[in-house]
Amino acid sequence: MNDALMSHATETITVGSKSFATASKLFDPATRRSALMLYAWCRYCDDVIDEQELGFRTEVPQQESALARLAMLRRETQRAFDGESMSEPAFAAFQEVVTHHEMPAHLAFEHLEGFAMDVRETHYQTFDDTLRYCYHVAGVVGLMMAWIMGVRDEAVLDRACDLGLAFQLTNIARDIVEDAENGRCYLPAQWLAEEGMTASEIADPAKRQHIARLARRLVMAAEPYYASAKAGLRGLPLRSAWAIAAAHGVYRQIGIKVMAAGPAAWDRRQGTSKAEKLGLLAKGAGMALTSRLSRPAPRPAHLWQRPRAR
Repeated sequence: MNDALMSHATETITVGSKSFATASKLFDPATRRSALMLYAWCRYCDDVIDEQELGFRTEVPQQESALARLAMLRRETQRAFDGESMSEPAFAAFQEVVTHHEMPAHLAFEHLEGFAMDVRETHYQTFDDTLRYCYHVAGVVGLMMAWIMGVRDEAVLDRACDLGLAFQLTNIARDIVEDAENGRCYLPAQWLAEEGMTASEIADPAKRQHIARLARRLVMAAEPYYASAKAGLRGLPLRSAWAIAAAHGVYRQIGIKVMAAGPAAWDRRQGTSKAEKLGLLAKGAGMALTSRLSRPAPRPAHLWQRPRAR
């Protein structure tokens, strides 16, 4: 085992995602290692496209175009699957994951398509369009995480994807204003039109009442996906179910806080305190245990369905 890679992955998640870093400690050691290394690759790809480092803007902009950076990510990802020597720690970590778990290559490239949508400045007309973006940037990550946990059942993978969708809808709600300030909008144009708004007005402080209503719609739209994901816990190993249940609780709580704060939700970044996280870890243990006894209903037919590999 390469301890340098593990140290790099641990540092990456500690800085990049305090919410998932907390939940990841509940995995068994082998699963945690792979989950952190997968996260390191996802974070690296995101940072390369956004010209950031661990989620924070870098002082010196990159010289290459976004298209060139995207092409590099695709090329290096293919090299990782081809078993070639990787010098970048994030790709070396990712290569360990895909080799050890025999992960299908299409999942990684589906994830990179989400970054391509950002590079192309894709316009989201309907909520289904927004969900398609959520699938690429987060739903596929749910699939890859589940694959690491040994899940091969398509129905359980659907639930894992649903959790990724719910997470991303929560992220969009929390980051609406920040995204707009960076020239990005993931809200459906139809929803904006119903508020009498355009994307160019999202960052306007005078529009916060409208933004609060839109954020509420996103948070409420995430709820059936959170519920579907909870029903999938039974298909995971117990410790993995505990970790995922804890992450489920932490992210869902962020959405609840955004909704409760109303127009003031963007005065500061919404998150959960250490005490809240500890409470949600305990609650997650209960969810994981009770999932062993549950017989969940079939996944609701009205939920957005991920594309299946051909």
